[in-house]
Amino acid sequence: MKPLIWIIDEEWSDYQTETSILKDAFPDCEIRHSGNDYLKDLDDFGKDADAILCQVYIDMPKETIEKLTRCQIIAVYGGGYDRIAIDAAKEKAITVTFVPGYCVEDVSDYVIAAIYFFNKNLSYYFAAADKGPWGAQAAGRLNPRIQSSTLLIIGLGRIGRTVAQKALRMGMTVLACDPRIDAAAEAKQGIRQVSLDEGLALADFITIHTKYDENVHHLIAAEQFRQMKQSAHIINTSRGKVINEADLIEAVQAKTISGAMLDVISEEPPMGNEPIFHVPGIHVTPHVSYLSTESLETLKRRAAGNVVRILQGEKSEDAVF
Repeated sequence: MKPLIWIIDEEWSDYQTETSILKDAFPDCEIRHSGNDYLKDLDDFGKDADAILCQVYIDMPKETIEKLTRCQIIAVYGGGYDRIAIDAAKEKAITVTFVPGYCVEDVSDYVIAAIYFFNKNLSYYFAAADKGPWGAQAAGRLNPRIQSSTLLIIGLGRIGRTVAQKALRMGMTVLACDPRIDAAAEAKQGIRQVSLDEGLALADFITIHTKYDENVHHLIAAEQFRQMKQSAHIINTSRGKVINEADLIEAVQAKTISGAMLDVISEEPPMGNEPIFHVPGIHVTPHVSYLSTESLETLKRRAAGNVVRILQGEKSEDAVF
């Protein structure tokens, strides 16, 4: 068997891990690479790929999938697959895989780091350090201790639950908004189930961990920001479009809420001149919350392993359907 395997990505610096796994299984396989703008390559050679490995933010619409002549698998480098036209893949019997759970520790650590960042007013103190006042004289607004604060988790899946466990160990009050959870079972763990409205009104910190689909598009918008405390901060590591960015900008500028930490934004990768990058109080990181040496290795190995299993006629536990 001499399969053609097509990698669509501009993020990784090398593909040694994937190449080793793929070549071990298929010594004669051909591995081709394209960047984010892959449409010309689709017509030139990509349409004949037996397998596709693609970055999580690569759009794979119905029009692309319909051109694929012999593809057996689209393996997504990531924990989501919202940019893949799943129904179109089903129609062509193309397996779609993702890599759930590979970065639970990493993303949850990012959320906890953001909570500490905001609670200790670090951005304010970084700016104030060389301005003259020192010690208590340099203090801006004082915050309650973290153990006196309340965290609302929107979406209590793998990552949300791990955030909850870490926050409980920090002494925080933990609320969760997720209709799928067993309220009585979570209460035994110290997590109280609440409605979105109730949680927004009570929380000092809000962290979002929902899967993205049309039901959560702009779940957090102007109405929701008005329900929050003026001192509240929101953290988003799920998908950018869960938050209405224009409404977030307005809420922070108007001091309706205090600020935000975003590892995801509406359009990824960005052009770089988006308004979200230029608002004091809104901190944006370039979709890196999932990264560690361990998570990246796991991601690459599982994504490539999914390709091997499907091309060898096996099934993958990471299959979407």
